[in-house]
Amino acid sequence: MGAGAAPRGAPRPPLGPPGPARYDPWVARHQHDPLRDVDRVLVDGSNLLHAVSRAADGSRAPAQAVVGRLRAALPAAVRIELVFDGAADRGLRNTRIASGLTVRHSGRRTGDELILDLARSAGDLVVTDDRELRQALAMRGTRTAGLQWLVGRLDRPRLAAPSIGNRRPPRAPRRDDRDDD
Repeated sequence: MGAGAAPRGAPRPPLGPPGPARYDPWVARHQHDPLRDVDRVLVDGSNLLHAVSRAADGSRAPAQAVVGRLRAALPAAVRIELVFDGAADRGLRNTRIASGLTVRHSGRRTGDELILDLARSAGDLVVTDDRELRQALAMRGTRTAGLQWLVGRLDRPRLAAPSIGNRRPPRAPRRDDRDDD
């Protein structure tokens, strides 16, 4: 037993002032939702494609392979901006691809520079695995999340039909005996 430690079986001191909701500080610190109070998510698209292709066969996935899954992985109220390095394909410069999802290309700058320019609001969350970018964003007060969090959301199983629907199977089509003649 270390110095100052309570003997085994001794009651724990209260965590804080008495009140209706007292939580262990560890739980409050480690059980958070990155999407809490977020209006817009900026995703480092190059890192995301690399992370998704790592999970598959190792070949680089096209950007189109991620768009639908990304929109479905995040709540509809959250705007998503997918940022890629380099020049855009013809006709795809800063284009809204799906409802609430915009694809941006950095052009002559790096994708990280564009993300730093775009991340201005307190309601922004940047998803990247780039350590230097995360540090620069943290110094500005912008929240960040790692790609593992987003890839985990992308890999969640989904119902094919989210509605309750009719429990009974559809009726078999009726055969009309008159057509057999």
